Amino acid sequence: MTKELKESDGAEASLSDWEPQGEVAGSGSEDEDASEPSEEAKLFVGNLPYDVDSQSLAMLFEKAGTIEIAEVIYNRDTEQSRGFGFITMSSAEEAEKAAETFNGYDLNGRLLTVNKASPRESGIDQSPRVYEQAFRVYAGNLPWGVGNARLEQIFGEHGKLLEARVVYDRETGRSRGFVFVTMSSETELNDAIAALDGQSLDGRALRVNVAEQKPRRSPF
Repeated sequence: MTKELKESDGAEASLSDWEPQGEVAGSGSEDEDASEPSEEAKLFVGNLPYDVDSQSLAMLFEKAGTIEIAEVIYNRDTEQSRGFGFITMSSAEEAEKAAETFNGYDLNGRLLTVNKASPRESGIDQSPRVYEQAFRVYAGNLPWGVGNARLEQIFGEHGKLLEARVVYDRETGRSRGFVFVTMSSETELNDAIAALDGQSLDGRALRVNVAEQKPRRSPF
């Protein structure tokens, strides 16, 4: 059973592309079942066919167990898959089984590379980082004329908006065709994504998914 699907825009071609994005279930809950999955349950999946999305990736790997998170990494400029992603299984044992099953697996003519995901490759800055959870949505492929007021109306139908910000080009002042919206809860975030992803707005199909959570440096 797939618990959560996400697609995000990656910026660097390394394992450090994968970072927590507010996906920990049950924010504020003391239920142990709502805790973040073990690092040992996270897998890197490389050499993916470019037409494979997060849902397809999850459907493939659920043969090895329960999927907590499935995420294909996208180029934030072209919105095309970069050919790799990450899978989080429900346990380290299931992650091992998935790696054994799918490493070298032929998927549409490409042999997958599957191994344990390392959040930091050797030689990469190991400074402590703090992640602030926010229920942020990325919406791309927006019509150029859509502004903050209209976005607040569209997303406001799915919950309380804390922020809606269209990203503009600094030089031209024109919309860059995407926006970040912050909802007040995980439930509202998921509802907005489910309702709006793929919907047509002024003739353009929206791309709506969980926004990449940017880490901030620890002051210590």
